[in-house]
Amino acid sequence: MKLNKYSGNPILSPLERNSWENLIVCNPGAWYENGVFYLLYRAAGDDENHVIRFGLATSNDGFNFKRAMDTPCFGPSIEGPDSGCVEDARIVKFDDYYYVTYAFRPFPPGQYWRFAHDEVLTRDMGDNAPDFLKKNIANSALAITKDFKKWRRLGRITQSHLDDRDVILFPEKINGKYAMLHRPKEWTGEGFGPKYPAVWIRFSNDLLNWDEPSQVLIEGIEGSWEEKVGGSTPPIKTEKGWFVLYHGVENGGKGYYRVGAMMLDLNDPTKVIARTKNFLMEPEHYYEIDGFYKGCVFPTGNIVKDGILYVYYGGADKYIGVATADFNELVDKLLNNEL
Repeated sequence: MKLNKYSGNPILSPLERNSWENLIVCNPGAWYENGVFYLLYRAAGDDENHVIRFGLATSNDGFNFKRAMDTPCFGPSIEGPDSGCVEDARIVKFDDYYYVTYAFRPFPPGQYWRFAHDEVLTRDMGDNAPDFLKKNIANSALAITKDFKKWRRLGRITQSHLDDRDVILFPEKINGKYAMLHRPKEWTGEGFGPKYPAVWIRFSNDLLNWDEPSQVLIEGIEGSWEEKVGGSTPPIKTEKGWFVLYHGVENGGKGYYRVGAMMLDLNDPTKVIARTKNFLMEPEHYYEIDGFYKGCVFPTGNIVKDGILYVYYGGADKYIGVATADFNELVDKLLNNEL
């Protein structure tokens, strides 16, 4: 069983008339409420610094999206730590607010596809500057909004010296605590365990204070399609456990990005009760191969409506696609070790 890609993909592409999104449109956070599908997507223009912002698009059917505005709905701050870029939103809701985790840098990354793997632009900040500034490290932060237009930035939720992205909140407390998935790139090797970056889980009594110890949730499998792994979409609660999509990357993180799934115990999400052996989706089409990362499907949003799972993903760091599946069938096959 694979995720079924929409024949009309890509559903969003770079838009020439808007200079801030005329080069890249990808990696959308997703939400559904009151008959409307929302995509909070990553966008960038063809400027040399490659400033990254969020755009907003809406749909009534989950497939045909229109821009909600011709300007970014959220972007880098002027003087804050996230003044370089904001990217890869994941959305959950508590009370009346959408809580959005996002990755950021102090300076724009530059046109990274022209550099060596995992390199970005840096600035000369002096010998005494913290690593966050000297190395232009990607951190993750939290912002809240009621309408995806007016925002309040709450600040960093990861350690500044770690490249810690793919930060995803669980949509409710578990045993009285908030839970978070994250992927600290430096936590590998001796003293940590995983050979390549892995998915970690941690808990907290407060959404901004994540100082409790983390533990490895899943790590990659040597020689497979998923040597490096990271969380993809916010967990979906079912009676049988938490359903989570994740991405796997071959060749130690330098090859194709593909998509897997796992089920976590409902009351103790540190326990993985099922995990795909085979990928559910891989790069196949031009909008997943012909872009700025040549061979990437990267989900960042999922929605279940009328029993159908909608998975929204970035393709080749340039486009947005959607894929679907019968959600109950997918969960059952996953739990029965058939995937």
